[in-house]
Amino acid sequence: MIYKIFWALRALLYAPFFGKFGLPSYLGKPLFLMGTRNVFIGKKVRIFPHLRMEVHRKGNIHIQDDVVISQNVHITSAGNLVIGKSSLILANVFITNIDHDYEELDKHVVNQEYIISDTVIGENCYIGMGSAIMAGTKLGKQCIVGANSVVRGEFPDYCVIVGAPAKVVKKYNFETQEWEKVK
Repeated sequence: MIYKIFWALRALLYAPFFGKFGLPSYLGKPLFLMGTRNVFIGKKVRIFPHLRMEVHRKGNIHIQDDVVISQNVHITSAGNLVIGKSSLILANVFITNIDHDYEELDKHVVNQEYIISDTVIGENCYIGMGSAIMAGTKLGKQCIVGANSVVRGEFPDYCVIVGAPAKVVKKYNFETQEWEKVK
């Protein structure tokens, strides 16, 4: 528990370098941060060690209130990237709104233009361990993403998404008050 006090003190020291940093939030170390002026963190955000968060060009990252980000997470943005309030992101997850163009055959892919598509993770989502949330993904409210899923596209509220490529396998039925398989 004492380590969290140090994480909170670190957050106080780092807060002036962010676009917004709500308290009480904390940051575990080590971490790699780039472009923090365009990172906006809400209240009660818990970020565990080994986060890599990068903002390129005119991008931004908005992490809303009460989000938990586990260890070894990589978030990169060159456009708009939002993580909705009360979401949980487990370890080894990658979240982006950037794709690299690869049309110029004689040019290294890293030196080609970015293709930017906004990425939004809805409120109260659960992102399973090892998942990749790719550019242009829009998750509705309370979506569950299974471990090691590769997610791209738009997904409705209250669904379970699994696989590579990910697809909806269950939806919540408010009439029966149960999660039901999708055929």
